[in-house]
Amino acid sequence: MVLQRTPAYSYARSEARLRSSPIDHWCLSIPRSGHSWTEVEGNVAAAGPEMAEIRSLGRAFRGRTTGSEKMEIYFPRDAFVESNTILDARNNSVLSGNSAHLLVGYLNSVEHRLSNLATEDLPRIAQAVREMLIACLSPGGDNEPANEEKANPALMERARRYVQSNLSASELPDAMCRALGVSRTRLYQLFEASGGVSHYIQRTRLLTAHAALSDPADRRRIVDIAEAVGFTSAANFSRAFSSEFGYSPREARSLVRQPESGHASSAGQASFEGWLRALGS
Repeated sequence: MVLQRTPAYSYARSEARLRSSPIDHWCLSIPRSGHSWTEVEGNVAAAGPEMAEIRSLGRAFRGRTTGSEKMEIYFPRDAFVESNTILDARNNSVLSGNSAHLLVGYLNSVEHRLSNLATEDLPRIAQAVREMLIACLSPGGDNEPANEEKANPALMERARRYVQSNLSASELPDAMCRALGVSRTRLYQLFEASGGVSHYIQRTRLLTAHAALSDPADRRRIVDIAEAVGFTSAANFSRAFSSEFGYSPREARSLVRQPESGHASSAGQASFEGWLRALGS
């Protein structure tokens, strides 16, 4: 939970930033004053006092806000293993209705009682917030998503987690079928919206490698990073990396000490990002 009071400012999480900082937490924002406008892939969410908006840090966005005071709650993506596709479908949206008002009221009461809470209270509170958020976002009736990915959120999330945990494995699609208990046809259907399972695996490998190359603390050789994410040929890795990002793995590493403009002090950024990285670990 983060409470902040700020003057007007613009903000962005760019594609380049996503590659070097692959944090994919969910952020629930509740303004107490001021207004904000956030754009994701051409869709703009406008939020004001006592509203609630949900946004993924795993997707690029940009926006601006007037002078404001707000509460923000950060959730690790792993907290929603069986519901992430529901949240994905509502990314960058403003919550409404009675459920949303109850959620905002509950979070306000939690904030007011923070100083009186004991450590053992926190897991139950976190679980209650999680369940209320899912209730606010879950579609029903005619709004139920029709495509395969959204109709099987638990299976899709298991597949994504399997890929992330087994990037170095060979013949990964076959291994996924065995681990998930699905046919190749079913696996291809799950990843159809992501450009196919092979495309998804390759992009995940490249994004993971990019994050490692962008980490100043990671001193592994480029060839070792390539091998760790499943590339058996350094030349193939370099070609795929350059095709995906427009620059070579070596250039990606050289950009580590050239942060994007528009951020706060590097010390503050590192501290907050370090906190986000540790969240849920």
